[in-house]
Amino acid sequence: MRRPPRRPTDRAEDRCAVTRDLPGFAEQGAHHGVRRLHTVDLGAGDTSVVFLHGLGGTARYWQSTPVPPVFPGIHTQLVDLYGFGASPRPWCRYTVARHLEALRRTLCSSRPQVLVGHSLGAALALAFAALHPASVQGLVLIGLPQFGSRDDAATWFRQQPGGWIYTNLLATMLACVVTRRVARGLLPHLIRDVPRVVAQDLVQHNAMSSATSLWNVIYRHDSAADAAALPPDLPVVCIHGRDDRTAPISRIRSLHRHRAHWALLELDADHHPWLRQPRACQAAIGDLLGQIRPPATVHSTGAITPGAGD
Repeated sequence: MRRPPRRPTDRAEDRCAVTRDLPGFAEQGAHHGVRRLHTVDLGAGDTSVVFLHGLGGTARYWQSTPVPPVFPGIHTQLVDLYGFGASPRPWCRYTVARHLEALRRTLCSSRPQVLVGHSLGAALALAFAALHPASVQGLVLIGLPQFGSRDDAATWFRQQPGGWIYTNLLATMLACVVTRRVARGLLPHLIRDVPRVVAQDLVQHNAMSSATSLWNVIYRHDSAADAAALPPDLPVVCIHGRDDRTAPISRIRSLHRHRAHWALLELDADHHPWLRQPRACQAAIGDLLGQIRPPATVHSTGAITPGAGD
């Protein structure tokens, strides 16, 4: 007999039940220790736009192109995710619950927030909005990896060159260790299709934060369930490269198709639209900000395909 799907409230309760444990952070009530993730804050305003990088990235990802992630009258916050960059990187299992609790302790809940996420960051932004709907006024999901199940993810990656490494946990962790300890200084010379700082920061994590985040957030977690749990009127913009070999665009087209307040911007890009076409991405983010702010405070242009019902 097939088990019925779990309600969003059940998922939220389960997450809340395990998020007290956050290695690397000060215990609740302690006077010393790390209390929040590392952030870079730019600009000022009553509304915040929060940027969450992808797997292997850091906050510097968003500042690596000539187009800055800033908007008139808006506070920009670039976050180093739990286990990455200058944020705590304890040797532990990185679960969806722990990532979301780290974000909850970091983000300001007293002002309107738009979350912008790339890849892993997009999955976490979507999950955060589903769990804390009152704290999020809009979402921009760049290169969202939505597979539906671990088996579907494994099938997809095995079709890609060298993809078998990313479907075996031990192989993934070994590749991470070798990259960090052996090829650290060579990465900017070996990886020439991304900005130098992005290549340099590919080692700003550890094997556990990289591998278990990949497994728990992308492979085992179903972002479609988070999408279904969102408030129906929450504006969501998906930005996706037509040549994305990491996150299949067909899944995003399906998510977008029957949601009235979702929009899809397809670009001639791979898994990194922000690096390939930053002006188009910035314009799309600005347009979304314009939906929750007076038009005079946000200026941008951009053509976005509306969702059904728009």
